[in-house]
Amino acid sequence: MTIWICGTCGVEHPDTERPPAGTCAICADERQWVPTTGQQWTTLDKLAADGHEVVHQEPEPGLHRFNREPRFGIGQWTHLVPTSEGNLLWDPPNHLDATLAAKIEELGGAAVIVASHPHMYGSQVSWSHRLGRVPVLVHAADRRWVRREDPVLREWSGTERILPGVTLVEAGGHFPGAAVAHVENGTGNLLLTGDTIVPVADARWVTFMRSYPNMIPLSAGLVRRIVERLEPYEFDRVYGLLGGVVPEDAKGAVRRSAERYIAWVSGANDDLA
Repeated sequence: MTIWICGTCGVEHPDTERPPAGTCAICADERQWVPTTGQQWTTLDKLAADGHEVVHQEPEPGLHRFNREPRFGIGQWTHLVPTSEGNLLWDPPNHLDATLAAKIEELGGAAVIVASHPHMYGSQVSWSHRLGRVPVLVHAADRRWVRREDPVLREWSGTERILPGVTLVEAGGHFPGAAVAHVENGTGNLLLTGDTIVPVADARWVTFMRSYPNMIPLSAGLVRRIVERLEPYEFDRVYGLLGGVVPEDAKGAVRRSAERYIAWVSGANDDLA
């Protein structure tokens, strides 16, 4: 039996002899896309055999991130957060090969795996099995998007402190269960934000969207709610899933960006257009 992986979003699907029929449900949704050339499927073995390099960076003490070059699927960066009780593997890789696995195991493996939202499920079950069948946390509101079921999956919602200094926060917006990870690391706190909050070219600002590839905005109310849910938490830096970073005053950047965004989508600036 083969674990099939969508060639566009990189999410693993059930073990079957043949590729899944039809299109990937995650990509058929308005937040993603199916190529005009049609649905493509691949496998972990093929991805491992394709020529590529594993990129490992340590952007600051106590935070590691990984990517594949050339990128595959959405091309997300995976973050590894070490703690005294094991590591968080955040937005798990959409591929699994010996080099990447060895590097993550060298750093202590993972005690828990969490994807910020369904586009980032990647090869979460495969990684759990590789790392000792550690729990994979899936937000209850987004459970229907899981493509590959397994006993390692566990639902969560609201807020949950999963490791020392690491708290999951249900921020919503991009998906109902879209999450951020708040990390207290001794050098000022940080947020791992997935697609809930995305750093832009000017590192003093961020943005918020329902769909990034299709440029569908969120409402003013949903953006306001994201900011309100993060208000109890202090954070200096934001790390997005595509490598963008807000290096300082990140909470201020989120507030300012939300105010700017809300003004435009609510029509307050229509006289300027």
